Formats: sequence, C-alpha cells, structure tokens
Amino acid sequence: MAAAARLAARARPLSRPNPGVAALVVHEARVIARGWTAAGGRPHAEAAALAGLAPEVLARATLYVTLEPCAHVSERGPACADLILAAKPSRVVIGQIDPDPRTAGQGKARLEAGGIAVTVLDDAASAASLAGFLTRQRLGRPRVTLKLATSLDGCIALADGTSQWITGEAARAHVHAHRARHDAILVGGGTWRADSPQLDVRLPGLEARSPQRVVLTRGSAPEGTTALPAPEAIATLDGVQYLYVEGGAETAAAFLAADLVDELHLYTAPILIGDGKRALGALGLAELPQAHGRWHLAERRQLGSDAFAAYLRNR
Repeated sequence: MAAAARLAARARPLSRPNPGVAALVVHEARVIARGWTAAGGRPHAEAAALAGLAPEVLARATLYVTLEPCAHVSERGPACADLILAAKPSRVVIGQIDPDPRTAGQGKARLEAGGIAVTVLDDAASAASLAGFLTRQRLGRPRVTLKLATSLDGCIALADGTSQWITGEAARAHVHAHRARHDAILVGGGTWRADSPQLDVRLPGLEARSPQRVVLTRGSAPEGTTALPAPEAIATLDGVQYLYVEGGAETAAAFLAADLVDELHLYTAPILIGDGKRALGALGLAELPQAHGRWHLAERRQLGSDAFAAYLRNR
C-alpha cells in the first residue's frame, strides 16, 4: 500500500476534479500491473490497473487501491466497484474509505456482496496521498500549503522591499516543483501590485503544469487571475484540491490567523538582513502558550546553501 501511495503522486494535480488514486495488482508476491487516475479524472486507477489482465491470473491476485472503489455510475464512466466485480480478483485491499457520500462504504459493501474479500487499512500513506481530496470532502475547502522564504533573522525582503533573491537556485527550483503539484497558487494584492509575479512553473518539461493564479484582494481580479476577498473564500475555488500560498506577509498572517494552513514550507537562507520586512504580520495571539503544539516537523533537507523544512498542522 505504501508503494501504491507513492505511485499516486503521478496523478497530482492532473486528475482534478477527481482524487489522485493509485492501484497495484499483486500476483504470487509480484506486482504485475499498476495504474493511477488519468488527467481529467478518467480512466480511474482501478480501470487502468485491471485492463488486459487474464481472468485466471486475477482469480489469484490481490488489488491494492489507495481509495475505496467508487460505487456510483457517472456520464464519464462506470463505477469501479462494478469493474472489479467483473474482473473478480481474489482480494481487494483499500487504503482509505471514500468520504464522498456517493460511495462512503458502498463500494466496499458491493465487493463483499459479490464474494470478494475486502480489507480496509485506514492507511496513513494513502491518506497523505489523498490529502487535497480528503480536505475538500471533510472541510469543504482546498488543502493549503503556505510557503515562506526568509533570512536567518526572519526577513523576506530588505527594508525597501527588494526580495530577489533571498534563496538560491536549488531552493527556487524546489518551489517550482511544488507549484507544479498544486491546482492553484495565491498571493496578496500588495505582492501582485509591487512585484507582478509570474506565479508559473519554469522547470524544463513542466511548464504546462503552471497552476491557476489567485489574488487575495477586495478589488477586481487582475487579468488572468481569480480574485478572492478573504482567505475563507478559498472554498469557492471550483475543483481546486491543492492551494499554494506564496505571500506576502499580511496574506500569510491572514491564512494562519484563520487557521487555514495545513502545511508550512520554510526555506531559510544563510543570510542576515536586520532591518528588513518581516515574514509575517500579526497572528492575533493573546499569549505564548497559544503558539505551542500546533505544528510538527514532517521533512527537512538541504537545498544548496539553503535549508528547507516542512511542518504539518496538528488537528
């Protein structure tokens, strides 16, 4: 299941509006087929993995899938639970039950009623691979990653606003790779007006993965962008499961104060700026204990001379 969860990364974010699911078919301790949700959401991972396999092989095979097979038929394709019933693998292992009310346990029940053994793992790796979809289903909004690039003393720019470049090339390439994994990217109106950022992906071969551009402003939307009046309005971004927030300081603070940040990406350059622009505005903390226990470290790595750390919100 861990291997299937890693494979699911290939579906993100092109599978939107569907979740990025992956499936593996295992026969006699060997992976003999695999699949992941295709661009635009079809075919589903299960359909891709099962295609072309002989019935006599499937009768002795186990299908691993990160999300419960869907139980509803749509205009875009059949229900995966029905496809699996027709294929008749001996066993299906599910990483996560689908919270979508159109399935929500019905896929599992249909497989069991058809004589297929089903195991549900409640697998953490599968949940992580589906984080955007699960957040959208459970909280009604995209999963939010906030990115901050700062000096050692917590500045994002010189006092006059100069910010190119705080971090080096390796860190900037890492940021572009994360942009390519998100459906939309958001900055504040002040950052847009001051810097006119491109907010695209400039890695060779990934230019087409540039996310939808969003500006946090109560004014009109700049050309080629979507305008949102407040952080809470991210719930209205149709089909967006993963949102990348890049700044500036007041926008970052607004998302944190509204408790809308699920993952925090910190890039720290080995420089000191002193009297510069701070990374964050006011968060509305009344006392220091409120700041503790909210985040835990998920990843740390060195990117050239810069350090990267990812923190997940404790919920």
